[in-house]
Amino acid sequence: MMLLVGSTALWPRETRAQRPALPVIGFLSSASNPPNVERTPPAFRTGLNEAGYVVGENVTIQVFLADGRYDRLPALAEEMVRRKVSLIVAAGGLASARAAKDATDKIPILFIAGFDPVKLGLVPRINRPGGNATGLSIYTTELLAKRLEFLRETMPQASSVALLVNPLSPVARIETDDMEGVARASGLRLLALQASGQGELEKAFASAVRDRADALLISADPFFTTRRNQIVALAARHGLPAVYPWQEYAEAGGLMSYGPSLTTAYREIGLYAGRILKGANPGELPVQFPTTFELVINTKTAKALGLAIPETLLAAASKVIE
Repeated sequence: MMLLVGSTALWPRETRAQRPALPVIGFLSSASNPPNVERTPPAFRTGLNEAGYVVGENVTIQVFLADGRYDRLPALAEEMVRRKVSLIVAAGGLASARAAKDATDKIPILFIAGFDPVKLGLVPRINRPGGNATGLSIYTTELLAKRLEFLRETMPQASSVALLVNPLSPVARIETDDMEGVARASGLRLLALQASGQGELEKAFASAVRDRADALLISADPFFTTRRNQIVALAARHGLPAVYPWQEYAEAGGLMSYGPSLTTAYREIGLYAGRILKGANPGELPVQFPTTFELVINTKTAKALGLAIPETLLAAASKVIE
């Protein structure tokens, strides 16, 4: 009897020791984590769940955030490689994706990039990327011109528009150069504003007012996204009509947003992560692109700014916030 009890007491401990380790997803982002916000987007976990993975049950996520310090990303990516994560999700734009690509050509990488991933050198092809990386391209840079078009429809009298970019971002120069050409062709003066720290946002908005910008475009940089409440409040305080990349800005009180759904993007990345964890080769999974774009208009904010939104824009909007 004593032998039987002893064997029974040891059985659970031996079972735990033999249980295989859970696969680990390394989540790399240039962004910071605001208070009271989940460290990974809920939609990413939703995609994982739909693919059959539940965090804590059959998969683990380790989050590595650069807090807006792009220079920290290479070291964070190398730390992921040292920890032998099963998969790297490089969120927060091109800098994260490049850091992951430079750190490993073995560990699968899923990226979310806002510009053509072939031109950026992330993958050689779209349909069959080859190598260890694939992901989602969400056109954030290419859509800046469309956002300017919506501004001009709303404010045909505008003669000057400001563009807020993060100078630490590798696409800041591309966005500024592209929009200078678009603005010039439209007969507009472009004011390039830069901010990479919280205090610099205040200075950037003060510059926009001092230089008589009629309106404002916001880059899709993750640093700005995590500080959208501050940015929307600054735009309201200075009376600057602004068009933003994500609907979350309009929901926070911004005038207007146009772009793909971040929720959909992260869900798709979660689904891809599940497929790769089950053995799919990332080089065989095509880079995905958004199929729908959301125009969200906050008419309450428009009224506060003294703007009349054209009926054509209201009719085209995916969502009108009143």
